[in-house]
Amino acid sequence: MKKYLIFLTGLLLILSLAGCGKKVKPQSIEDNPAHHYLMGMELIDQGMPDKAFVRFERAVALDDEYAPAIAGKALVYAMRAESESDKEYSAVDAERAITQFDKAVREARRDRSQKFSVYVTGIRVYTHIATRGWLQRAEDLYADAKLMVKYVVEEDLPYYRQTEALHYFMGEAYFKGGEFRKSEDVLGGVLSASPGKWHDKANALYNRAQKILRAMSNYTLTDVAKKIAVKEEVDRADVAALLVDELHLDRLFAGRIPVPDKDRKAEFTPADVVGHMFEPEIMTVLKWNVRGLEPTYDEQTRAYLFHPAKPMTRKELAFVLEDVLIKLTGDETISTKYMGQSKSLYPDVASTDAWYNAIVTVVNRNLMETDLSGAFRPDANMDGADLILSLMRLRNIMNIY
Repeated sequence: MKKYLIFLTGLLLILSLAGCGKKVKPQSIEDNPAHHYLMGMELIDQGMPDKAFVRFERAVALDDEYAPAIAGKALVYAMRAESESDKEYSAVDAERAITQFDKAVREARRDRSQKFSVYVTGIRVYTHIATRGWLQRAEDLYADAKLMVKYVVEEDLPYYRQTEALHYFMGEAYFKGGEFRKSEDVLGGVLSASPGKWHDKANALYNRAQKILRAMSNYTLTDVAKKIAVKEEVDRADVAALLVDELHLDRLFAGRIPVPDKDRKAEFTPADVVGHMFEPEIMTVLKWNVRGLEPTYDEQTRAYLFHPAKPMTRKELAFVLEDVLIKLTGDETISTKYMGQSKSLYPDVASTDAWYNAIVTVVNRNLMETDLSGAFRPDANMDGADLILSLMRLRNIMNIY
């Protein structure tokens, strides 16, 4: 509700400046549609879509036919539709996004550079709303925009700046749509061009797509796994779901860990797990006491909670993977094998850290990787691509035992 109040406040401000929807006179040299559009797009990059909307509205107040800013409004509506948990509100914002985008296309028909920018933004709009048939619609826009590339003057693209933006955002669309091979191919086109604004982003996404493709080389991912794989930040519930659904943890441990009760169950059900979409998977993980995924005491509620939406850090996943290995092999010495080393193998992890042994274990077994500098980044959040690759490598090890 808070974001709607911010949105309405900004809208009222614009209406007061715009004279209730009529064109207004610029108040300074920088008070022009192109400048406000550029600032709005940069605010979106900074994660401030509501403030961006205010900029787009100002641009339209100055020129109600300025197509890039109208497309910018469509993008904000699409982002709101994606983030809104209420399906009715989301559907309304998605409809507004399409309406604004269609208007932007009509207004841009006379300017090829503007039309190109609008089509690139349109791919982003459909990627965010992800309604039925969205990927096909994005592909149609991509095909049409490619025909315009040779006519586009890049100096007339105030935000996108280079035509490679088209391929980057289509690569992003394919990635979100689970078409990882197509994403890799399109992003490869950005990387083969001269380095520019979209090169680094394309490279990062290209690497994520490759990790997922490597994970899929021997296994077919479920739809749930694909959705988790594309997340930039996975949570504890995601990890529990993949451990159970992809690694079949319950069946694996039931055949290897002797228990007095064949109908073994978790000691209790944390209150924040009840009704969660992954409740069965979480309860299975709790049943086997997987280290790194235990409930923790919450001072506010005075209860032990699972915190399913809490992001999973790299060091926490190292604990999880190490514990699965210990339970799989029955070798308890794994948990202390590297303790007492005088010098750490990683520049950002001390050999005395509680998670040092687990990190060495998972790196040595190629379940997780360091970056090029040798740093492990223990406090960084796991993304879906790295998680999928780690679990598929663990699955390969499981087949040995």
